[in-house]
Amino acid sequence: MKSLTQHHEKLAHYFLDGDEEKALTYIEDRLLNHPRLYLYEDIITPAMYYIGELWENNEISVADEHLATAICDFVLSKIDAEATYIRGDHQKSFKAILFGVEKEQHYIGLKMVADSFKEQGWRVRYLGPDLGMEHSLTQIHRYKPHVIGVSAALSYRLPTLKKLVQKFCSLEWKPLIMIGGRMARKFDLKEFESDQVIIIKDLNHLNKWFMDGRAGVVNETS
Repeated sequence: MKSLTQHHEKLAHYFLDGDEEKALTYIEDRLLNHPRLYLYEDIITPAMYYIGELWENNEISVADEHLATAICDFVLSKIDAEATYIRGDHQKSFKAILFGVEKEQHYIGLKMVADSFKEQGWRVRYLGPDLGMEHSLTQIHRYKPHVIGVSAALSYRLPTLKKLVQKFCSLEWKPLIMIGGRMARKFDLKEFESDQVIIIKDLNHLNKWFMDGRAGVVNETS
């Protein structure tokens, strides 16, 4: 049996080669025997971190990293479309808005979070990376989500993140604010936590939140 390292490195090289077909086939083959949570958390996420490490070590160029991200994005969009077709349009009334903070360019993890919410039957507005506060607030006031998910990767996004959390906590319908992204894994963000704000370190943590029935509690009080 291939090790996990071989699995995620093999996928990473399909991404770096720009090989959409092989990457998609590889993922679809894994989905035959594994849940998407395993695929996202234990194969795709490590593959993208591996690519990030190659870039940080100057073993690949920024163009290579962008190509790999684009292929990963393509694969995620394809499997999300296939899952939506299988699920149909039966959705709960629960709503979530997800986005990356201003100047934050990382978004692959956020797309996997969006898919996790959809899999649980939520209505999701995925607004992508690099969204300013004014634009996010426009969508939030219009949509009135039960959950606002904010993603950031780098520590110098902390001041921006703090301003967003303060603003969102003042919303009259009291949505739950989830903070995630690479920063949530690497740094102690306990100062942000409250009854209204939780830190989501990874997809397993998010899945546990769903399985514990916390979504129902939040939405009953929203």
